[in-house]
Amino acid sequence: MKTHFLRKIASIFGRILGIVVALACLVLTIAWLSGMFQEKVAPGWAATGVTKHTDEPTDVVHEIRKETIEEAIGTLKASSRTVVSSKLLATIDQISVTAGEEVTAGQKLIELDSKEYESRLNQAQLALEAATVHRAQAKRNFDRMNALMQQNAASPSDMEMATRDYDVAKAEENRARQAVSEAAVMLSYTNIMAAKNGRIVDRFAEPGDMAKPGEPILVLYDATSLRLEAPVMEHLAVKLNIGDQLKVYVDALDKEYDVTIDEIVPQADAPSRSFLVKASLPKANDLYEGMFGRLRIPSGERRHLCLADNAVVTVGQLEFVDVVLADGTIERRLIKSGQMGMPGRHEVLSGLKAGEQVVLQRE
Repeated sequence: MKTHFLRKIASIFGRILGIVVALACLVLTIAWLSGMFQEKVAPGWAATGVTKHTDEPTDVVHEIRKETIEEAIGTLKASSRTVVSSKLLATIDQISVTAGEEVTAGQKLIELDSKEYESRLNQAQLALEAATVHRAQAKRNFDRMNALMQQNAASPSDMEMATRDYDVAKAEENRARQAVSEAAVMLSYTNIMAAKNGRIVDRFAEPGDMAKPGEPILVLYDATSLRLEAPVMEHLAVKLNIGDQLKVYVDALDKEYDVTIDEIVPQADAPSRSFLVKASLPKANDLYEGMFGRLRIPSGERRHLCLADNAVVTVGQLEFVDVVLADGTIERRLIKSGQMGMPGRHEVLSGLKAGEQVVLQRE
């Protein structure tokens, strides 16, 4: 009985000892992981690792004043645009130009069927010949009656009748002559000429089609009258004047052109709060009506910091510069750069101040 009791106590003591040993091992493991058995560094600032500026090349951060430009989006349009149409109802025999072709004033563009109007002119000429013969005969009769009146061999009524016939014959001859002129003008309308120099931009008919008075056949514009029409925000438009010189950038050509403001529509568009500004462009063979352009308008002055490109250290998407402090130490500082200001330099949006000295990185 006593032996059984001792065995039970020994078993309980063994279990307790195992738990204590396990806890001790756990505490020692945690202490080792936390670095308790390693040498500690004393708290406080250590000068070790601070870089001093020696002979590295440096540059100064400059403050730049730059004119700000705002853009107004517009379209190239011709101020001189001509719609070519017929004055007659006739069949089109020939169109001698195509879209995109340059034409000169007086050049034949369209030829209409002229047979009907040639016939009318011939009839009018024959009528004029008959009226001229009739007028000559009436003139001879008038002269004869006038001579008889001088000899008292004719009555006043005969003289009055001869005078009337002569006046009527002259009027008929004048009317016939006017009819010939009218027929000749109508015949001339069968050949449609260019009224001015320009470029054909649209063709709405083909030979064989029926030309109708006032119905467009061709459209041409004067290439020297191209101008950019752009809605300009009212806070900018009120500062513009007729004759101001600006710049227009044409994206399709990647070119910039000098323009002159020649019209500002004196009425603001209520929804967009803008004025329509029209600026004339110089003549250029590569400019066409309908092209897209940007009117560049000076809107003030902006100040920004300018930094040399080779002072920037890029780490991933982050940008750093090494700044030389007053005590000669170098401090690495995070910055944010903007757009290119000039070749080799970028503007700085944050992280630096004007006049600070930065280290240029060696290539």
